[in-house]
Amino acid sequence: MTLQIGATAPDFEAETTEGPITFYDWVGDSWAVLFSHPKSFTPICTTELGYMASIKPEFDRRDVKILGLSVDPVDENQRWSEDIEETQGTAPNYPIISDEDFTVSKLYEMLPADVSGDAGDRTPADNQTVRNVFVIGPDKKIKLILVYPMTTGRNFDEVLRVIDSLQLTANHKVATPVNWVQGDKVIIAGSVSNDQAKETYPEGWEEPKPYMRIVPAPEPVK
Repeated sequence: MTLQIGATAPDFEAETTEGPITFYDWVGDSWAVLFSHPKSFTPICTTELGYMASIKPEFDRRDVKILGLSVDPVDENQRWSEDIEETQGTAPNYPIISDEDFTVSKLYEMLPADVSGDAGDRTPADNQTVRNVFVIGPDKKIKLILVYPMTTGRNFDEVLRVIDSLQLTANHKVATPVNWVQGDKVIIAGSVSNDQAKETYPEGWEEPKPYMRIVPAPEPVK
């Protein structure tokens, strides 16, 4: 089955830089971001892992757990963490999966099922498709998939923006328009009739077109 938005995120057991985990147990009732890397000691990924560490308090505030992945052994990823701290100013403060047997990369369809052999014999180019971001909800469903090329660093501020939208729209029958950020107006979901909308928004809404009913954003659920 092809992984897509709305699919159940595969559960797995893995060794990480913070010890073994079982994914579902580790996530618990929180949200999660799983972001993957083709190999340790790669330059673009070094900047990404360091930046994620520096903004981890923003994910914590949203009850989102961060989980990295690299197709290398634990000791390699631990040594890489030292380089990340030295060059980026912040060491990874979240676990990094050491996916040297490719189990998670295959489960999440980032590598073909027939990949085998020693992870140390593979180059970053061999693993270039291991450059995904998955946002996973407390229900263990995939809410977002982003896939990046090796030459383009990921925008984790955008991931935070999307999480804000996902968490808001999970609790309110609204959708967020282009470039939305917290505090901006939202659009009443199409599944809500006008009669139902009047119960929630008795003062009405802006309606440039019948299918665009614009209202102030509801307060996020704490």
